[in-house]
Amino acid sequence: MRAKYIINLTDEEREYIRAILNSERAAPTFKKRANILLMLDHGAGKPQSQAKIAIRCGVSDMTVYETAKSFCANGLAGTLTFKKREKPSNPTIITAEREARLAALVCGAPPEGFSRWTVRLIAAKAVELGIFPHISRETVRTVLKKLNLNLM
Repeated sequence: MRAKYIINLTDEEREYIRAILNSERAAPTFKKRANILLMLDHGAGKPQSQAKIAIRCGVSDMTVYETAKSFCANGLAGTLTFKKREKPSNPTIITAEREARLAALVCGAPPEGFSRWTVRLIAAKAVELGIFPHISRETVRTVLKKLNLNLM
C-alpha cells in the first residue's frame, strides 16, 4: 500500500529534529513525533511501513499517520508544538477575598443545631451568604486544605 502523506525533510529540518531528540528539555511527545518524522523521511531512503515505525517508536499506527498528516498540513513547527486552545479554560472562582471570607466563616461558630462545621455545611452557608454564586464541597475542601484549616 502506498503512503498517503509523503515526507521529504530539508537538511535544516533534519538538524532541528536531531536537536530536539538530543535535548533534555523537550517533551516526550515531541521527541516521539520527531523520531517518527525522521523515520518517515523519503530523503534518507525508502522508509519502513507505518506499522513498523509505530512499533519502533512505541506508539500506535494512528499516531504515525496523524503525525505525517500534521506535518503535511502544518509543517514542522505545527507538528512539534502544542495547539493553542480555541476557547480559554474557565477562570477560577476562588479569589483572595473569597478565601478570607470562607476562612472567617469556618473560624466562627457552627450553625445552630450542629456541634461543628462540615464541608457540606460550609459550602451551603457560603452560597447562602453570597460569598460564592455556587461552590462544590470539593472546592471548599481544597481551599481549607490550602489554608491549613482543620474542621476537627
